[in-house]
Amino acid sequence: MSDDIGFLLGDAARLLRRSFDERARVMGVTRPQWRVLALLKRFDGSTQVTVADMLDVEPITLGRMIDRLQDAGLVERRADPSDRRMWRLHLTPEGQQKIVALRPTALALFDDALAGLDDAQRLELEAMLNVIRANLTRRPPEVSHG
Repeated sequence: MSDDIGFLLGDAARLLRRSFDERARVMGVTRPQWRVLALLKRFDGSTQVTVADMLDVEPITLGRMIDRLQDAGLVERRADPSDRRMWRLHLTPEGQQKIVALRPTALALFDDALAGLDDAQRLELEAMLNVIRANLTRRPPEVSHG
């Protein structure tokens, strides 16, 4: 295994982010905003804290993103019925439409990025990346201090 694998993965991810930023900007949304919208499509009604954890950002950072998305009419905050201190996040119909509008942009980016790979290679790459992600999300073994 080459020690370049980390560099290659990081560089590919950086280039994907940059390319998506350029394409999404034309549609009036940033990549971080797109990520929030995409997560809410999958996990509508999540709390701000949960979404911040999923995005690996501080809750205050997410709060500012939600403020902008709410001002744009794409997301709404609703009070949690069981805990008044908590807010649940929901896509608005406009937020749903924005996701539908952005999906072709994302799919075209993936097609561009994966050009030259046949369907079997694309499936194999996806499977390998899923293994890597699973390996890295496992809890590290507990170390005994005794």
